[in-house]
Amino acid sequence: MFLSVVMMSGQKIITQLVKINLMNKVFSITYLLFALRILLGFIFIYAGVEKISDPETFALSISHYRLLPIVTINIFAISLPWIELVAGILLLFGIAVKENSAIIFSLLTIFTIAIVISLFRGLGIDCGCFGKSSQIGLFKLGENTLMIIGSFLLMFFGSDLFKLKSE
Repeated sequence: MFLSVVMMSGQKIITQLVKINLMNKVFSITYLLFALRILLGFIFIYAGVEKISDPETFALSISHYRLLPIVTINIFAISLPWIELVAGILLLFGIAVKENSAIIFSLLTIFTIAIVISLFRGLGIDCGCFGKSSQIGLFKLGENTLMIIGSFLLMFFGSDLFKLKSE
């Protein structure tokens, strides 16, 4: 009888330890997703504001890629920064996190493809990422890859921690 009581107590202790360990993992993932949400939100807000403040320079950066027809460059130079800004703000406040992460994921994928194509073509151009001089290269590909992974995680798992609007 004593042995069965000890075994039941041992099972309860192990069950409690497993629950605590699982809870710690859930909380760490929750905080990781929250940190990714805030980081990506601020990055895209900053990038959007920089491009909105100087659309001419951004249009010039787009033209250096030589991927779009000239007549569409101004449309992209005016619309893309606003999409980045709005998606970043909504992501920061936790509104439609999965949807805005999908928008950011799509933008980052397109930007990364444009950088890869330009690198293969041997173009040593400014990326136009933050409205300032930043050359395309392996470092920029690494940055974009990390942000793509972050936006992918947010797109699938979301982040409800400290969100502005509840469902």
